[in-house]
Amino acid sequence: MAKFLMGWELGDGLGHAARIKPLAQELQRRGHETLLVLRDLVQPAEILQDLQGTPRLQAPHWQHQTRGLPQPLASLPEILLSQGWLLAAHARALVEGWLAAIRLSGSQVLVADYAPSAVLAARIAGIPCATMGIGFYMPPDTTPLPSIRPELNIPTQRLLDTERLVLANANAVLAAHGKPPLGRLHELYTGDRPLLCTWPELDHYGRPESAAQGWFGPTFLADADKGERPAWPAGTGPRVFAYLKSGHPDHAAWLQALVDKGCRVICYLPEVAAGKPPPLRSPLLHYAARPVSLGAVLPDSDLIVCHAGEATLAQGLLAGVPLLLLPMQAEQAVMARVAAARTGAAINAAELPRPLPMAATLGRLLDDGRMRENAVAFAARYRGFSHAGQTTRMVNEFEALLSRS
Repeated sequence: MAKFLMGWELGDGLGHAARIKPLAQELQRRGHETLLVLRDLVQPAEILQDLQGTPRLQAPHWQHQTRGLPQPLASLPEILLSQGWLLAAHARALVEGWLAAIRLSGSQVLVADYAPSAVLAARIAGIPCATMGIGFYMPPDTTPLPSIRPELNIPTQRLLDTERLVLANANAVLAAHGKPPLGRLHELYTGDRPLLCTWPELDHYGRPESAAQGWFGPTFLADADKGERPAWPAGTGPRVFAYLKSGHPDHAAWLQALVDKGCRVICYLPEVAAGKPPPLRSPLLHYAARPVSLGAVLPDSDLIVCHAGEATLAQGLLAGVPLLLLPMQAEQAVMARVAAARTGAAINAAELPRPLPMAATLGRLLDDGRMRENAVAFAARYRGFSHAGQTTRMVNEFEALLSRS
């Protein structure tokens, strides 16, 4: 029996906890102990409630504001500067928080989900580290690391300067503990064994299929079928599932365009579910009171409208359904661009001209069969994918690291 620390430091949302949960369960099934050190203990509580006997601790993470950075943030190193790595002393404090968790728990392997400070702590502690996650925060081995805002043509010198600062701060922390320096910054994100939880068509950096040590496929909530059952509005029009947030400036306009086309829409809009007035009312539009069972709604859908979060996007493609993508932040913007270009089954609304050609866009998605054909072809390619198989493969990789501890 071994002890595994599973850590999440950066990023929001439930995807991190959803990825960690089945892996922790499988490690426990094999007789190992797990400790979860999480950025957010509250939002994932319901997801993790059946992880009995698994201690959870608050992750060391930056809780202040960093002012004066160039906007928008254009690379992973720039994001790290905004999260406490602008000064070596602050980075060291974060790393030592993780180091204390490793040493006090007696953990023998670190499993890191977007946790660069934890990766450095594992290096100092002398324990092996597996990293896992979507392509966005599992960068390729390049210098400088790629821009996450390619549409802005960020100067290479800016990317280099930021990367050199973060690398210098990381190496200052290592030197303070008598450890050798990192040679390249990507090591801070990838550790000893990177497990890329996506597929080439959904990789934020557009790497070729041969570029990774293995594509483990995307992770999403395995118990998503516990959500609300779909209640389609009456009629004969196309069935559309929309998972939207009111922060997107065009969300109401797209809903109106769907209704104008005669679509029957099930929309989960969290703000409406929480009591905010709906942006549009129509007999063709049903607002779900809570998250919808994707396993139940997607097979009957003719179109999915979402913000390009990888979990919803991947499940839609696996169901053979085309997508309209309305990204809201940098990670989603890159995902939308890559998915539209590499699958041929999605349209990235952020790349459409203004005024938005909504009717024509919906015509392409719903009336032109090519996008549906491309989505069905994608689903066929990954028909053999299962979360059970993914979990087994990944936990085998974790256990293989025990020989290095």
